[in-house]
Amino acid sequence: MTGKENIPADSNDGTPAEQADLPLHPPAITKPHGPRGMLGSGHGKRAKGHITRRPEPPPPGAAGQPETVNLEDAENLNVDLATGLTVGDRPPTPGTLPTAISQRPVEDGQVKLPLEVGTRMKCRFRDGLLRPCSIIERRKIRESEEYEYYVHYEKLNRRMDDWMRLEDVDLASVDPPEDLGPTPGDPSGRTRNQKRKVDDSHGDEEGHGEFDASALREHEEFTKVKNVEEIELGRHVMETWYFSPLPPEFQDCKVLYFSEYDLCFFKQRQQMLRHLAKCKLQHPPGEEIYRNGRVSMFEVDGKKEKMYCQNLCYLAKLFLDHKTLYYDVDLFLFYILCECDERGAHIVGYFSKEKSSEEGYNLACILTLPAYQRKGYGKCLIAFSYELSKLEARVGTPERPLSDLGVVSYRSYWTRVLLKVLRDHEGSISIKGLSDMTAIKTDDIISTLQHLQLIQYQKGQHVIYGAPASLERHLLEAGSGGLEVDPSKIIWTPYILD
Repeated sequence: MTGKENIPADSNDGTPAEQADLPLHPPAITKPHGPRGMLGSGHGKRAKGHITRRPEPPPPGAAGQPETVNLEDAENLNVDLATGLTVGDRPPTPGTLPTAISQRPVEDGQVKLPLEVGTRMKCRFRDGLLRPCSIIERRKIRESEEYEYYVHYEKLNRRMDDWMRLEDVDLASVDPPEDLGPTPGDPSGRTRNQKRKVDDSHGDEEGHGEFDASALREHEEFTKVKNVEEIELGRHVMETWYFSPLPPEFQDCKVLYFSEYDLCFFKQRQQMLRHLAKCKLQHPPGEEIYRNGRVSMFEVDGKKEKMYCQNLCYLAKLFLDHKTLYYDVDLFLFYILCECDERGAHIVGYFSKEKSSEEGYNLACILTLPAYQRKGYGKCLIAFSYELSKLEARVGTPERPLSDLGVVSYRSYWTRVLLKVLRDHEGSISIKGLSDMTAIKTDDIISTLQHLQLIQYQKGQHVIYGAPASLERHLLEAGSGGLEVDPSKIIWTPYILD
């Protein structure tokens, strides 16, 4: 899913101006979580990427099948659609590789080391199995003459790209690129064939159909390697997925530390703790427009809280691939979903929307943080965006292009909402009537019903048909509605441009 919030790459707004040493007074936490315990004592709950469990690797020589999960929760960005795996964990610590790798002698001159950018090979994936991949970048390991390689797995999303060492590579499968000479104007010095192979390996990804080929290649060349490996936010440590255009001094950070309530970020944990001692916020700096139990929603104006919204965009880009950055945050409203406890309101996810959209978009960008996925929050964010559209008395649709998981998320939401109306409605109903009742754009209604094979085009118009048993079957396949939104508890008025 993409948005258009502007993040100036050379800005230093992500950090507070003052870095004076102050007494450390971290917020109290009553329950430690995970192997890294409590904030303030060097601990935090670990959320590696967005995995919830580590699959056991198959024994050497075994066929092994990857663990699969139900795709009904894919809108929480927790499932890789290409494999059906819960993904985001790092590969198991190498001990001995499968016999096919560890026992295979490599003759002198058989494989030229270090491996070159563009080399194709098989490498051990996060499930312990060998998968075809290609080298995007390489670098020397610190205090060593050996190299590690940043690889992209073929036909998998770029969020699965990772640094690998030579012991994870099946050397018998190495296919080095042909040397056709350097590409003119390529500062990396890669040959034309190396660059072509890297481009080809990225061309099979899903979810980018509305990007033209040249723009996609330019984007992926600039963002090909993650520049931050992990972030710490509140009680959680999360492995990142993508590149974020952070200010230069924060590039190539192993861990980035975010202040939980104002989202200022730091290279060192002690800096973040000193900042927390001065920060008086216990919730996002906006107006609370919804409270239902422990769940709250805050509306933040990008013009009034520019630093917060830019920091949020930096954070979100670490987990969103094609999030475009053309316009200033002044033009957007940000809706921050939070879990509330005695310590305050903790950010779970958010969506943004333009204050005035000529195309009728009711959502520009959406994200559920990895530590909070598979809890129904993604469905809640989508439902909330449509409830706001109903209060505006307008139909809405998400900004395009949608990611692979975004398509699944919205189709699941549209399916549940539309089929419930068709199941409970007495008499005939038109596409326009469905749109008025649900605030879903007519194009989205038609595409959803066509996907379900519940609509036909007859005599110049679309005709909806479906037996009750068929509607119930599709509803079951669509899964649960996640965290329900109670419209009666929304206290909000539409934004009025000056």
